[in-house]
Amino acid sequence: MSAPPASGQIVTRFAPSPTGYLHIGGARTALFNWLYARGRGGLFLLRIEDTDRERSTPEAEAAILRGLTWLGLDWDGEPISQFARKDRHAEVAREMLARGSAYKCFCSQEEIEAFREAARAEGRSTLFRSPWRDADPATHPDLPFVIRLKAPREGQTVIEDQVQGRVTFGNDQMDDMVCLRADGTPTYMLAVVVDDHDMGVTHVIRGDDHLTNAARQTQIYRAMDWDVPVWAHIPLIHGPDGKKLSKRHGAVGLQDYQAMGYPASAMRNYLCRLGWSHGDDEFFTDAQAKEWFDLPGIGRAPSRLDFKKLENLSGQHIAALADAALLPEIEAFLKASGKAPLTDRQRGLMTRGLYCLKDRAKTFPQLVEKAHFILADRPMVPDVDAEKALDTVSRGILRELTPHLQGASWTREGIEAAVAGVAAAHGLGLGKIAGPLRAALAGRTVTPSVFDMMLVLGREETLARLSDAAG
Repeated sequence: MSAPPASGQIVTRFAPSPTGYLHIGGARTALFNWLYARGRGGLFLLRIEDTDRERSTPEAEAAILRGLTWLGLDWDGEPISQFARKDRHAEVAREMLARGSAYKCFCSQEEIEAFREAARAEGRSTLFRSPWRDADPATHPDLPFVIRLKAPREGQTVIEDQVQGRVTFGNDQMDDMVCLRADGTPTYMLAVVVDDHDMGVTHVIRGDDHLTNAARQTQIYRAMDWDVPVWAHIPLIHGPDGKKLSKRHGAVGLQDYQAMGYPASAMRNYLCRLGWSHGDDEFFTDAQAKEWFDLPGIGRAPSRLDFKKLENLSGQHIAALADAALLPEIEAFLKASGKAPLTDRQRGLMTRGLYCLKDRAKTFPQLVEKAHFILADRPMVPDVDAEKALDTVSRGILRELTPHLQGASWTREGIEAAVAGVAAAHGLGLGKIAGPLRAALAGRTVTPSVFDMMLVLGREETLARLSDAAG
């Protein structure tokens, strides 16, 4: 365990299970915990809940860490393995036994199931009440046993939830949960409470599918006379059709969004806005999010994925990102989507050309498509529409333009003047020459400005492409 937090310090945690990819809902939970802690000078801790040994894999854990790193969510200290702490969990179960807040139960699974079957047949409650709860230890048999919490049977367990409000649970509807199994392994309920207590977690922010767990976990906190954390149970994310998010909706894993070409800053902005609001603000920076984010701003209703909103935010973030920050994200996107990495030449040209590539590009695939004139190798192969722009007359004009560009000042004004002069000599507007120039420089009809492309490519490469196209 890391050093204990400072007195009064906010501590949040994200506790994924390494049994698969990082779900987008889990990524939002991590983000909310990160924002809450970082905005208050607190700690954001990471715990890997790897007690399911059959399904937990190192590959899944690595994927979760990669996803959080890509999203830009840094955590404090080393990730904590829940499985590695199983002895500590068992120690707490035994301490509850010594306190009298837990007891040994010798009922077998067969006995419990037989009771439930009989209760179902007779229309009675299937809530199991162990006969060993108040048994004299002198009557304990020499048999395997579990350790059960001696839960209160009267009154209510109340959760003052920062999102859901006050939620009450009748104690007569909850059983004495098992904390330690007969083989000495702890249950999930016990492990989570012990870990959160030992890590100094002050605020538990997680999905509302854990709301009923909060009642049972509160009982363990009270059995140990530990401070109960602040609870905040956030609604789930639904698909555009209003149904629980699943693979039928397409991208559900965080890595899918990186491969689809959304910048990490846009994903942070969008996920933050998905279920939380600050007035009418849609686009905001990390600094603003940390300052504004608070638990009462989270809505109680499930939020819906809206890819149109995500695309719009993505475009705004691409436009706002500094070129030095944008290029590494583009390269990470190329790797995540299985595309070839940039060569040194391409990287240099991309660096020079980002100013004209990021305008109106909503995703990295759109930006990369605009960068075709940089990424393609000579000779440029025009597509069908571009080929039509390279008729005999147009090729002749390109040949005529070449010496004018050779002697022009290689500035936007100098290039424009050279092209305008040739256009005027033929009684043409600049638009009539732009089509053949796009075809020659990019092999496309939809490109950045021809003058931007020439400036990015440089005089030598520009003239070489015009020569190729003129024939």
